[in-house]
Amino acid sequence: MIFGKTKLELKLGVFVFVGMVILVLFILLIGDFQTWTSGYEVNFLFNFVNGVKIGAPVRFSGVDVGEVKAIKFLLNPPELKPKVQIVGWVKKEIKIPLDSTVWVNTLGLLGEKYIEVMPGEDFQNHLAKGESLVGHDPIAMHEVAQLAKNIAGDLDESLVKIKNGEGTIGKLLYDDTIYNELEALVKDVRRHPWKLFFKTKEKPEKK
Repeated sequence: MIFGKTKLELKLGVFVFVGMVILVLFILLIGDFQTWTSGYEVNFLFNFVNGVKIGAPVRFSGVDVGEVKAIKFLLNPPELKPKVQIVGWVKKEIKIPLDSTVWVNTLGLLGEKYIEVMPGEDFQNHLAKGESLVGHDPIAMHEVAQLAKNIAGDLDESLVKIKNGEGTIGKLLYDDTIYNELEALVKDVRRHPWKLFFKTKEKPEKK
């Protein structure tokens, strides 16, 4: 009985071990596809990346071709202003032209941030392994809020001027003088429609 119990435990242990190995291989296959696919690393430089994280997708013409592997800070001595270096891994068959446009895009309105690459036209010169491409910085939310605030302020000021009868629209809405002049013009045209087809001769200036 003891021998049979030991044999059963051994089989159970082997089964659990094989299951663990399969689980680990499955996780590696799903979570780190670079292990099975060859590619190379390139750098994208920004002043502001608006929350891009390691593991975010890298898209080329809207297609997932890699992911963000690392995010570093680079200090530029002349300006003493740090730049953000995003290290992106892309598949080996992807050739990024040097005149490509790179920016931080968003999946949905408040979704995940990722790197979008729109290919240029010079496919003869492309980004080599380890080379860098300068990206276009995204607009920060506080700048969007400030812009909206300025637009709202200008709109309120314009509405106040219109209400006070200032400006062309304000005079048209609240000044009877322009309305009366237009009404007189319409009546004159109705009485003398021929004036629409003949230009009034200008009187010569007196010397």
